[in-house]
Amino acid sequence: MVIPILDLKREYQYMKKDIDEAIKTCLAHQKWILGPEVEQLEKRVSQYLNVKHCIGVSSGTDALVLSLRALAIKLKGKEYFDKTDEIITTTFTFTATGDAILRSGATPVFVDIDPITFNLDPEQIKSYLTTQPVNNLTKVVGIVPVHLYGQICDMEEILRIAKEYNLFVVEDVAQAFGAKQQVVNGKWQMAGSIGNAGCFSFFPSKNLGGFGDGGMVSTNDDEIAELVRMLLKHGGKDKYNVDHIGYNARLDTIQAGILLAKFKFLDEFNEKRRKIAQFYTKELSKTENIILPSSIGYHVFHQYTIRILNGKRDTVQKYLKEKGIDTMVYYPLCLHQMKVFKERCKTLPALENSIRATKEVLSLPIEPLLTEDELNIVVNFLKDSINE
Repeated sequence: MVIPILDLKREYQYMKKDIDEAIKTCLAHQKWILGPEVEQLEKRVSQYLNVKHCIGVSSGTDALVLSLRALAIKLKGKEYFDKTDEIITTTFTFTATGDAILRSGATPVFVDIDPITFNLDPEQIKSYLTTQPVNNLTKVVGIVPVHLYGQICDMEEILRIAKEYNLFVVEDVAQAFGAKQQVVNGKWQMAGSIGNAGCFSFFPSKNLGGFGDGGMVSTNDDEIAELVRMLLKHGGKDKYNVDHIGYNARLDTIQAGILLAKFKFLDEFNEKRRKIAQFYTKELSKTENIILPSSIGYHVFHQYTIRILNGKRDTVQKYLKEKGIDTMVYYPLCLHQMKVFKERCKTLPALENSIRATKEVLSLPIEPLLTEDELNIVVNFLKDSINE
């Protein structure tokens, strides 16, 4: 028996009628480039997030690049940021976050994470901002918080810092579609509706995933929305007379159709993920050498990621693989340790929490349709592996 970390075939069978109908509709109308499903999905997500604009794009990575490019044009009147423009983000994330900052022309500044949430630590942001010399030739222009594993960052504090230092905030929501956070006045805000822009990925493994690449930019800023729409279509409103250095970064019609079909299951599946997380937490709460994930706000558990102490992570993962249980390490290397970033980034002196996380984190199966029997197998073998 194999228990996968995610079973997209099982999910397809669960949604088959809706997905097949959506594909048939696309086949019938043959409007493959910016067909009606793209606009329908944009409106649907706008309503869900309670934002003015959502713009479908070709990937989560492109969502980040386009948002940052749009901000460069808006704020500086230039196509790209300069290397002297710095954007603060976490070093414990997927490559695309840092890569998008480089591709926008800016310099990424990697700071440490909160060891409890795995998210960007606001104290580290403040530490970097307050230690910069007055005559420094570089200038921090923005922050890219990553809502890792499905949990929103401390956006209240990040926004407070951004306001104090006049910084933009672009949310990386690739792993957190449907997550939300309660703000001071008691109102809940969705991930992607809080900063200047939100960037979503529809990679197949995401909480809302397509049958290939796809992404979306959300914003309440009319100018950012207009610029993103121009940039994704070669840089202009008229493709034969463009204004900016653009991209071919459209969301495919068929992907939009599939995502519309799957969207009706999003909240249901997020709740299933949360129930699986509750099961794991209950069953593993007394297991030694494991630190369980926090659940602050409405966590949608794109991953249920534990920490395994005393250098036993790799041994545990190997044991579980032998028993047919899939697990993943997100992430085995910090961004500042990668060749592409070493000569192109800035960091605080120590990133101890992030480096430690790369050696301890292990994500357990989180397929929303896992049965209770399968979950019991996972926790029982995990306990056995810890005691080996």
